[in-house]
Amino acid sequence: MLCRTAVPVCLCVLGAGWLLPVPWLLSLVVALALSVTLTDFWKCIRVAVCTIKRDLQCLVVILRVKYHIHQHTRNGATIPSLFAQTVNSNPDKPALIYESSGEVWTFRELQERCHTVAHWALAQGWAEGDVVALYLESRPLVVALWLGLAMVGVEAALINYNLRRQSLHHCVTVSGARAIVFEAKLSEAVVEVRSCLPQDMLLFSTGELGDDDTLCSLQAQNLDLLLTCSPKHPPKHTSHKAFNDRVFYIYTSGTTGMPKAAVVVHSRYYRIAAFGFWSFGLKRNDIIYDCLPLYHSAGSIMGVGQCLLFGATVVIRRKFSASRFWQDCVTYNCTVIQYIGEICRYLLAQPQCPSEQRHRVRVALGNGLRPAVWGEFVQRFRISQIGEFYGATECNCSLINIDGKVGACGFVSRILPGFYPVRLVRMQEESGELLRDAQGLCVPCQPGEPGMLMGRIHPGDPLRRFDGYADPTSTSGKVAHDVFQMGDAAYMSGDILVMDDYGYMYFRDRSGDTFRWRGENVSTAEVEGVLSGLLGHADVAVYGVPVPGVEGKAGMAAIAQAGDQLDLDAFLSDVQKALASFARPVFLRTVTSVDTTGTFKIQKTRMQREGFKPQTSTDVIYFLNSRSGRYEVVTDELYDEIVNGHMFL
Repeated sequence: MLCRTAVPVCLCVLGAGWLLPVPWLLSLVVALALSVTLTDFWKCIRVAVCTIKRDLQCLVVILRVKYHIHQHTRNGATIPSLFAQTVNSNPDKPALIYESSGEVWTFRELQERCHTVAHWALAQGWAEGDVVALYLESRPLVVALWLGLAMVGVEAALINYNLRRQSLHHCVTVSGARAIVFEAKLSEAVVEVRSCLPQDMLLFSTGELGDDDTLCSLQAQNLDLLLTCSPKHPPKHTSHKAFNDRVFYIYTSGTTGMPKAAVVVHSRYYRIAAFGFWSFGLKRNDIIYDCLPLYHSAGSIMGVGQCLLFGATVVIRRKFSASRFWQDCVTYNCTVIQYIGEICRYLLAQPQCPSEQRHRVRVALGNGLRPAVWGEFVQRFRISQIGEFYGATECNCSLINIDGKVGACGFVSRILPGFYPVRLVRMQEESGELLRDAQGLCVPCQPGEPGMLMGRIHPGDPLRRFDGYADPTSTSGKVAHDVFQMGDAAYMSGDILVMDDYGYMYFRDRSGDTFRWRGENVSTAEVEGVLSGLLGHADVAVYGVPVPGVEGKAGMAAIAQAGDQLDLDAFLSDVQKALASFARPVFLRTVTSVDTTGTFKIQKTRMQREGFKPQTSTDVIYFLNSRSGRYEVVTDELYDEIVNGHMFL
């Protein structure tokens, strides 16, 4: 941590030092030299010199976003009212392009479709604060629905269209929805939960390919027909929603339990989109390729938000396709692409094609680009700028990598640490418990020391507020107290990051994913990246499994096999060169595919539960036998030896 004395000196020398008389500068330098060691002094100067440009650039973005949020709050703006201003500036410009059909909606047409939705909502008798669940695949109608509902103060719940049964029922009910709009082709999934939903809940279907008998049994109304008959002019309704009121709910991915409905207010929507626009040099004439699901904040806010608030054109793809990705970018002249999770690795795993060199893309915007594939992705696809960021829909400690530092998901300033109050704090790796000092405060991490990212909560600051979830219990579970100072409150991200000397942050793992083996902490994300690279960007899930009588958890890697048989001896040789002994997988599991969420986050719960017992799965499981020095198939006999402790003597 830089000493407090170093901050004003560094700023004077580097910012406006030439305005001060030389004696003043000399006295300041002498004062600093007396307060710290010579080594620390020069370290402070070096860090300040290397980071001042980055920090000031980010400071300008933060102040710009704060200023506009203040203005919009004072003027009583909402996302629909800001969108109306965008329409007035670009009425006939393409707003949304639907890749699946080539359908193009201009800004005026999008606004008219929103008006039809608003009239339909009023006709149903819904009031401000009522909730409508949207269970739809990605297409422009999703945008028109939630934005049209927002025009009359009705809130949408954007539900993952991959969910079924218990998870689907949970997401609909936790939002308190009065109605559900669903894709006709998803009618069978709705039938499975209909008996558990309130009997007075209204159902509306849209789209084709649905089962007529199933739709009839649901008594669902045809939304397409209703909207066709609905007026296109602005509704006569004065919304009482303010900039800090709710616009919709977005659900967490549910990798560690049931999804939670995160509250998104109008100011948060604006903040996320605006940071993306100004941090990474986006332009109003950009064409953005959005292949991410619109039930997710990256697709619906970071992507579509550039259209609604800044006038960019967004190409919406129903589902991500690695084989069609670059050809789509060429076809629609895209200048910005979005990624999340493992998309970049999937693209690298594709065979080379002419379109990957003929595109006009200059910015790749997203989060989750692994350091192991960063350089290869930029070089192969000729991407000028990576706009990597860190953040969750609900968090107040988002980070941005504003200067393209390879591998970093963002940074915190070392010379202005108090301006953006986020911090890495020490925690107990396995339990997730925050460690505290003698005064009861959380212990900040030093550079190179992994810790949980925390953000101080300040309800009056739009960048620091935490709006929580629909469920109050879930909200309270993400808040810690007495973190920065006694009596404060802070948001717990649940993510483990590590910071270098210059303040760059690197994602390490999610809380609970790190496990301990042979007295060392093993980062699952780090090992996954290494193994995937060794296997030509194959899907890999790494997790810890308990072994009876052995301390900690043994590493297990589930590897998706596609075609060729895995050469275990060659693989082990590569692993031994790439990973420390404690990080090498003790168990391997070959699978046909790795479970992922709709946003390409790896799900491990089922495999962790099954462990390494051969009868629990049809997958082949291998054990790294230290005696033979190779991976061997886990048979019933070998399993018994392992659980009896004979293989770890």
